[in-house]
Amino acid sequence: MDRLTIAGKGYSSRLLVGTGKYKDFDQTRAAVEASGAEIVTVAIRRTNIGQNPNEPSLLEALPPPRFTLLPNTAGCYTADDAVRTLRLARELLDGHKLVKLEVLGDPATLYPNVVETLHAAETLVKEGFDVMVYTSDDPIIAKQLEEIGCCAVMPLASLIGSGMGILNPWNLQIIIANAKVPVLVDAGVGTASDAAIAMELGCDGVLMNTAIALAQDPVTMAGAMRKAVEAGREAYLAGRMPKKVYSAAPSSPTTGLITPAGQHKAA
Repeated sequence: MDRLTIAGKGYSSRLLVGTGKYKDFDQTRAAVEASGAEIVTVAIRRTNIGQNPNEPSLLEALPPPRFTLLPNTAGCYTADDAVRTLRLARELLDGHKLVKLEVLGDPATLYPNVVETLHAAETLVKEGFDVMVYTSDDPIIAKQLEEIGCCAVMPLASLIGSGMGILNPWNLQIIIANAKVPVLVDAGVGTASDAAIAMELGCDGVLMNTAIALAQDPVTMAGAMRKAVEAGREAYLAGRMPKKVYSAAPSSPTTGLITPAGQHKAA
């Protein structure tokens, strides 16, 4: 079976989904189930997973034995804040090691601060975390994060929550070609075709939240994203036909065809 392997563990689904922006935990659960995702991200600063005992907990809707939780540092703008947040997550989740690191640089665009991201990644890897890291689509930074020891690199397709799709496929292809760890598109996916394109480029997976949660019908969109990721992966493995500019090629053989009288070439 073609499985996604992250930090030594295999997953059947290559679609990872977030848990924010839904109207309630019931809708969150229904969308996650429709997506087929096995890894779900949790914003520790915004979602209750036990730190607020008097409030409903996401763990009741998405129990850890069934889903792999991926605590993330959404809302952090410094390396220190990100490291502190993930240390808290590890305590709340009984030593959980797999985390998603993101350090933002600008509250308007939510573009990553790659300098702070590098610093945080170094600290977290040294402390034994398995770090999946959100970053820009800069191939040099992506390689540096891999060399630090991150278990997956997750470049943006376009700005977080923008739904603009993949704006720079060329940089993504450079990152994929040079990576020895999984590469997952994170941020910018707007609809199913964006997810399929990411997978056709050779990405190992796609992480998304807003595209599902803010769809008019989140549960139906989650199912569409599941199919898109699966189809894109199969297309990538199959290998597309070469592109030909100004060169038509018939889809059926031309030998042995009956031609009208007078159109035979002279011997």
